[in-house]
Amino acid sequence: MGFAMLLSTLLIGYPLIFMPSYISEGSSFPKQLSSKDEQLYLSLLSDEKEGKNAKEMLIKHNMRLVAHIAKKYTNTGTEPDDLISIGTVGLIKAIDSYSVSRNVRLGTYAARCIENEILMWIRKCKKEKAEVSINEPLGTDREGNEISFNDILGTDGEAVEDDFERKMEIAHLMKAIESKLKPREQQIIIRRFGLFGNDE
Repeated sequence: MGFAMLLSTLLIGYPLIFMPSYISEGSSFPKQLSSKDEQLYLSLLSDEKEGKNAKEMLIKHNMRLVAHIAKKYTNTGTEPDDLISIGTVGLIKAIDSYSVSRNVRLGTYAARCIENEILMWIRKCKKEKAEVSINEPLGTDREGNEISFNDILGTDGEAVEDDFERKMEIAHLMKAIESKLKPREQQIIIRRFGLFGNDE
């Protein structure tokens, strides 16, 4: 499921704000609200009857801001519609957390939230692309068998795990020997059992 589709399922109840065709067709977004209208809708957010409509209006009339910020990140490999969808999430978070006591306009506050949301998404995508499993298929051999990093390394995944656990156990053992025994006692135990690469 693409991000745009995922967001549309998350934003059920906000039909005015999620308009993928509206975005893709390049239609212009509604103009920004006047300071007076913005203050009016902000004051109605907590109202039981008018709150939902007020929130929709604030989102709808700040979509130009979302599109403007999203445009700066079109060279990151993320689809423009997805960037706008991600930015819309940031806008909604901004409206939900905004307070008039901040002494800044909603647009100024929202711009930072929108940009943060987009940047977090881009970082997450880069991190996911960088992660490679040792069982990741790389291709096939001459017989048509699938080859993974694991095959090239020539080491069984379980063997790698066992080796790691063994090294951790040795590290714990060494710590216990150093903390509980005197230097001479340490040497006796190490030499007697051939620990840490020493002969028995």
